[in-house]
Amino acid sequence: MLTILSSFWPGYQFFWFVFFVIMLLIGFWCIIMFFGVVIPMWLTSGLREYFGKTKPFDPEEVRRKTLPEQGAEVIYSNPKGEGPFLHGNHGHH
Repeated sequence: MLTILSSFWPGYQFFWFVFFVIMLLIGFWCIIMFFGVVIPMWLTSGLREYFGKTKPFDPEEVRRKTLPEQGAEVIYSNPKGEGPFLHGNHGHH
């Protein structure tokens, strides 16, 4: 078994090198994004909100509004007649 694996050694060496280079690039990208994006965002927006310079974060502002909240009339929310509806009690389940 050892002789079979050793016969492919140059291929293994190449694939490990490619894996190493890809992991190195991913690692550097994570470090650069953390120090170049995350920490500056925390130091500007977060501290500004903490000291009351901006209005507090409201999750309702970024929440996706439902159709009735947007002002649309949803005609299929209250179906009439008989049918395989999941809501409502039609007496036969």
